Order: sequence, then C-alpha cells, then structure tokens
Amino acid sequence: MSKYSTYDGPEGPLFLAVDDDGRVLRLHFIAGAVPVEDDWERDDAALAEVTRQLDEYFAGNRVEFDLVLAPSGTPFQLEVWDQLCRIPYGETISYGELARRVDRPGAARAVGAANGQNPIAIIVPCHRVIGADGSLTGFGGGLPWKRWLLAREQPQGSLLSG
Repeated sequence: MSKYSTYDGPEGPLFLAVDDDGRVLRLHFIAGAVPVEDDWERDDAALAEVTRQLDEYFAGNRVEFDLVLAPSGTPFQLEVWDQLCRIPYGETISYGELARRVDRPGAARAVGAANGQNPIAIIVPCHRVIGADGSLTGFGGGLPWKRWLLAREQPQGSLLSG
C-alpha cells in the first residue's frame, strides 16, 4: 500500500507519495482535490525523509536530492525524466537541447509533453527546461512556482527574467 502526505511549499501545497519500499512515486502541485488513489493511506512519517530534503532544498541548503525514485511512465518518458535529473542545479536548458540529449533532435514537442507528465516535480527538475528564447514556458505548478524554483537556484544577487 502506498503512503502519501502533503507539504506546505513556499508557493503552495504539494502532494507527496512513496511506495511500500519508500521510493518516491509522486510529487505534485496541489490545485484542488488531493489526487489520492483508493489503496493509498496517509502516513506523514513515511514521507519524513522526503519532507526533510524538501525543507533543506527550499531553505537553500540542498542542491541535490538523495532519494530513490520510482516514476511510472513510458520508456520515452523515463528517458526524458532521467535526462532532467542530469541538468545541474542552477542551470537551464531548452526543450530542443533536451530533445538532443535523448537522441531525438526533432522531437522538442514530444519532449515537452513528456516533461509536462513528470510525476515527481522539483526532485526531477522539469522546471529547469525553458523556451529556446529563454522564456519561462508552461509549468504544472504554474509560472509563479517555476519562477520561484529557478530564482531559488540562482546565486544570490543574480536576476532572473521571465
């Protein structure tokens, strides 16, 4: 039985879920009803390590997460999400660059769709993908969240446009 909890993020609430082995299944932005499946149970203690690392990240004291992830998706989605995890903290790339990194240089839109289906936001840093012109494009948590996350990852005193 999977366990879930909620987390009060700096730009709004988050939904967290892990499997029986403590592997992270989901991290979603909550906009309305909490997406709980029938066989899941609330267990804040089971998510303590995830929330501890989120606390550290949001406080600016963590640049990498040390959690076991178990996203569910197609082979293409899993490949895209794996590449997202390789984008260093504080850096951004375009959808076109992400497509090149998964060996599909003409598939920026498909990569964008896979990016948008990322079930483990923030930890799998889909927010680090931006438009080719540097613009902040759509984001599951909304552009204020994306702007906040990118600004959090910038050295103090730098400016982020968008």
